[in-house]
Amino acid sequence: MNEDTGSDYLLPWQLSEVADGGGIGIVEESKHANFAKGDIVTSFNWPWQTKVILDGRFLQKLDPQLVDGHLSYFLGAAGITGLTSFLGIKEKGHVTLGANQTMVVSGAAGACGSVAGQIGRLEGCSRVVGICGTDEKCSILVSEMGFDAAINYKKGNVAEQLHKLCPAGVDVYFDNVGGDISDAVINQMNQNSHIILCGQISQYNKDVPYPPPLPPAVEEIRKARNITRERFLVLNYMDKHEASILQLCQWIKEGKLKVKETVVKGLENIGGAFQSMMTGGNTGKQIVLISE
Repeated sequence: MNEDTGSDYLLPWQLSEVADGGGIGIVEESKHANFAKGDIVTSFNWPWQTKVILDGRFLQKLDPQLVDGHLSYFLGAAGITGLTSFLGIKEKGHVTLGANQTMVVSGAAGACGSVAGQIGRLEGCSRVVGICGTDEKCSILVSEMGFDAAINYKKGNVAEQLHKLCPAGVDVYFDNVGGDISDAVINQMNQNSHIILCGQISQYNKDVPYPPPLPPAVEEIRKARNITRERFLVLNYMDKHEASILQLCQWIKEGKLKVKETVVKGLENIGGAFQSMMTGGNTGKQIVLISE
């Protein structure tokens, strides 16, 4: 929503143009050789409207059977957010089966975080702790999403609670937020541990480079403990997307990966849904259902 997104892969919304985002629709008419009437397709830049003419080069055909007909999963756990979680952990997390690792996830009740914690467990972490913003979200993470514990950062001292809930320190940190919360986690990370730099939501409106620099004292800790903190961009791993989506879909079908969504109905409510998502109103992926 800023004039400059600070990234070369995502353009800012333009004034007086239709806003866009990840979307799914059904082909009603096609002049493209790869698509026929009735095909289910998706795009990362789907305009917020009920009918639209799109360039077939930027569309991807979907197989509803992969998600047992839950098409919206292709926008979340079996789509870009699931891919980000899965490939982030695979490429930057260095999770090793049997190594007794502890993972902490910030923004843990969001679209990426709620999936990341579960994948950390599936890949071999022995303990997974989430950080989020309400008691209800904490409860969902533990009771439904398989997290061992969850911290409400708006209540009490995050550093103290981390110390109590991660007695062996932190080996893998899936970072969605940056800022003070991340500083508290990094303080408790072990030697040769790893930060998966997924997002820095607390820093986006600040005029700083990405990834934002850490405070000097925290950067000292990072260097002294040899903690990796590298920029991660899921679009750099296009060659691994197909196999990764199949793995995510298999876990979902087997019930090993639980999908949480917050669904709002009607295009007229998309602005409100977007605003709610930006202020933490969603648990899991925020979905707007335009039609059945």
